[in-house]
Amino acid sequence: QWQLAESGGGSVQPGGSLRLSCVNSGVTLAYYSVGWFRQAPGKEREGVSCISGSDGHTYYADSVKGRFTISRDNAKNAVNLQMNSLKSEDTGVYYCVPVSCYERGIWYGGNEWGEGTQVTVSS
Repeated sequence: QWQLAESGGGSVQPGGSLRLSCVNSGVTLAYYSVGWFRQAPGKEREGVSCISGSDGHTYYADSVKGRFTISRDNAKNAVNLQMNSLKSEDTGVYYCVPVSCYERGIWYGGNEWGEGTQVTVSS
């Protein structure tokens, strides 16, 4: 059973940082691949990052590589996304979902999305 809840969003100035958290009240998250997507108004959802449940490898979109870090907090049954050096282009609603995590990208086989958490980067 999946009961994912995103949190940690907010408003920040360019160059600032936020830490998003995805907590599951269900299956043990450590054994599954988890990814983050984001969507800005009027735009398609895009894959941001993921972490594999099999070997722990990670993927980052080119636009966030070097600035974002995905990690697990198994004690809290959570996956976090540390976002540094934020830009206005990072603004959007961020969602976490179970995925297939590949070196070159993310695939989400479901069609359900939670409420997400809003990230706003502006001066």
